Amino acid sequence: MKGHAFDRREFAAITAGGIASTALTALAAEDKAKPIAVKQQPFTLKYAPHFGMFQHSAGKDLVDQLSFAFDQGFRAWEDNEMKSRPVREQERIAAAMQRLGMEMGVISALRGVWSKVNFAAGDEASRKEVLKAVEETVPAAKRVHAKWLTVVPGMANKQQPREFQTASCIDLLKRCCDIVEPHGLVMVLEPLNPWRDHPGVFLSTAPQADLLCQAVNRPSCKILFDIYHQQIATGNLINNIKSCWDQIAYFQTADTPGRKEPGTGEINYANVLAEIERRGYTGVVGMEHGNSRPGKAGEVAVIKAYRDVDPKPT
Repeated sequence: MKGHAFDRREFAAITAGGIASTALTALAAEDKAKPIAVKQQPFTLKYAPHFGMFQHSAGKDLVDQLSFAFDQGFRAWEDNEMKSRPVREQERIAAAMQRLGMEMGVISALRGVWSKVNFAAGDEASRKEVLKAVEETVPAAKRVHAKWLTVVPGMANKQQPREFQTASCIDLLKRCCDIVEPHGLVMVLEPLNPWRDHPGVFLSTAPQADLLCQAVNRPSCKILFDIYHQQIATGNLINNIKSCWDQIAYFQTADTPGRKEPGTGEINYANVLAEIERRGYTGVVGMEHGNSRPGKAGEVAVIKAYRDVDPKPT
C-alpha cells in the first residue's frame, strides 16, 4: 500500500476534536476479509468528497482516500472523472466502496461535450454527439454502481430565439432518457452560474431546470441543485429549493466567493442544509469545491466545516 505516512499526534493536535483516523491499510480494497471499524459517527447527510480532497492525510492511493473518508463519517463519494478512468481502476474503486458501504454520487455524462452548443442547437449532428456520449457513460455507471449522471445542456445558441432553444433541449433530453432509463439511471441537469464561472451556458437557474424537467416529464430527468452556482445565479436559495423540490434529485455544495468549504463565504449552510434534511432528503450531497487551506490542516478544516453545518437528525 502507498502513502501512509500519517502522524496521529499531529492530526489530533490539529483537530482538537479527535477526528483522527488510523490503520488505513486495513481498509484497502484487496483486504476484503478484515472487518471495518467506524472511527467517527456518520454525518446526518450523505456528503460526498472527491479524490484529492484528503490526499495529504490519506496518501495518493484512491482506495486509501475512500477509507480515510469513511473513517471520518462520510458515506458517499463523487468523481467527475470516473468515465475516463481505466476499467480496472473503476472496478477497484467500486469494490472498495461496496465493501465500505459507501454510495457513489454523480459521474459526468458529457465530459468534453457539455461546453459546446448542442442541446440548444437543434441539428442532428449535435444530437448524435450527445447521444453517443450518454451511451458511452452507461457501462461506466453500471460498473461503479452510480445512479446519477451529471448533464449540462451545453451553451446557448445565439442565433436562435430562446423558445426554439428550449424546444430543442427538451427533445434531446427525451432521447437521452430513452437511453438511460432502461438501466435505472437518472440524468441530473446542472444549472451553472453565467456570471462568475460559465458565461454563455444555456441552463443557468433552478427555475429554468424545473421547467425543463416538467416538460420532459420522465423519472430519469431531474435537477442537480448546486448551491454554489445557484447562490451566484439567483440567490433566494431556500425558496427556490422549496419550489423545485419535486424535481431535485441531487445537491452539491461550495461556498462563495472562493468555491471552498462551507463557512468560508456568504452562504448560511447550516440553515440551507437543515431545510434539506427537514424536508426528508436522503440522497447524496456532493462536495464540489476545493480546500481553503493547504495540507493536512486544510483537510481537517474541511471535515470540521461539515461537522459544524451538518443538521441534527429530526
